[in-house]
Amino acid sequence: MREKELKVSINKIAEEPKPVLSVNKWKFMLWLFIITIIMLFASQTSAYLVRRAEGNWVEFNIPQIFWYSTVVLLISSISMHFSLQAAKKNNQQILKLAVAITFVFGIAFLCMQYFGWQDLQQQGIFLKGNPSGSFFYVFTGLHMAHLLIGLGILVATFIMTFRMKIDSNNTLLVEICATAWHFLDLLWVYLFVFLLYFR
Repeated sequence: MREKELKVSINKIAEEPKPVLSVNKWKFMLWLFIITIIMLFASQTSAYLVRRAEGNWVEFNIPQIFWYSTVVLLISSISMHFSLQAAKKNNQQILKLAVAITFVFGIAFLCMQYFGWQDLQQQGIFLKGNPSGSFFYVFTGLHMAHLLIGLGILVATFIMTFRMKIDSNNTLLVEICATAWHFLDLLWVYLFVFLLYFR
C-alpha cells in the first residue's frame, strides 16, 4: 500500500505544471527602452571622449541655470516617489497633487534648459561650430527629447488618476511612470557630471 501511495504522490508531482515566469509587457517594453537609451548615451559619451582627445577643443563655462535645472529635476523625482507611495495607499488627493507637481517641475526643467542654450549662444557656443559645443547641444537635446516622452507618460497618469482608474490594486501605470522618470533624472545627473568633468 505504501509503495502504491508513494507512486501515486510521485505521479501527481510529475503531472503538476511548473509555474511559468511571466513579465508584464509594459514593464518589459520600458526596460527595453531604458537599455536602448543607455546604449545610445554610452556610444555618444565614448565618441565625445575620443573627439576631445584629438584636440581643437574649445572649453566654455556651463551656464549656472543648468545647475538650477538639475535641482528642479531632482525635486521632481521626489514628488514622483510620493505619487507612487500615494497610489499604493489609495490616497487620491496626494496622488493627484504629486503627479501634477512632477509635471510642472518637468516643464520647468525643459524651459530652464532652453534658457541655458540661450546663455550658451551669448558665449558664442552654437550647435554648428566647435565639436565641444555641438556635443553639449546634442547631449542636452537628446535628453530633452526623452524627457518629453516621460512627460507624455505623466500626462497619461494624470488623466487616469482623475478618472479614478488608479488605486492600490492598479498601480502599474504609476510604477512605469516612476521608473521612467527616475531613470531620466539619473541620466541627466550622469550627463551633467560628465560634461562638467570632461569640459
